[in-house]
Amino acid sequence: MDPAVLRGDMVDSLQHDSKGVVQSAWLSAAMRAVPREAFVGEQQAYSDRPFERLGTRVLSPSTVARLLEALAPEEDDDVLVVGAGIGYTAAVLAERVGAANVQAIDITRRLVVDARQNLAKAGYEEVLVDRRDGADGLPEYAPYDRILLEAAAIEPPRALLAQLADDGRMVMPLGANQQTLATVDADGETQRLGSVAFRPMLVEGEQADTVERNRTRREDQEHARRNAQSRTGWEQDWIDWD
Repeated sequence: MDPAVLRGDMVDSLQHDSKGVVQSAWLSAAMRAVPREAFVGEQQAYSDRPFERLGTRVLSPSTVARLLEALAPEEDDDVLVVGAGIGYTAAVLAERVGAANVQAIDITRRLVVDARQNLAKAGYEEVLVDRRDGADGLPEYAPYDRILLEAAAIEPPRALLAQLADDGRMVMPLGANQQTLATVDADGETQRLGSVAFRPMLVEGEQADTVERNRTRREDQEHARRNAQSRTGWEQDWIDWD
């Protein structure tokens, strides 16, 4: 079936289901325009469910829509996406604000490469994707009118707040075990928009494709390996048969 028809059906369902997560005309048009199959492959492109890819969780289309409705970008806004993932969210934003106005960062190198390739394949090569620690943001391009954080944190990262324009808005999952989707202004004032469940923001050394920096975890793994290979019981004792 024509992918454009499948995209249309997907957006129709997100507009008219019980939750009605797509409410804005701009978001409806943007999600109909972005070829999601360029980011996740045809088999998974238009099913509304999350899945794993390259060690990250690919958000379902309904979750992407919920985030972007909360973000509410205006035309020509400068936008930062923290957690580039596969690049799909950045592409939808590019339809609204222009690809050159979207920057995305991710702490995992292989996801940065994947996002760049996907965005180029889909026609959004002007979106900048860089490898950075998400909590540090991308100060070279600040201030931002909108910042989208696609990972949970206990409180809004200070560096990201500092990179918001005076009238800017950040959207993020706020909390640990019990998370809420929140909008945050440059003064740190928050508005909670309902429960969500996201993975926590990673710091350097926690991503799957780098050397483990947590000494305790590394030592625990080494002790477990040695214990598994060691002999047990009488085999470890010297027995004097005389």
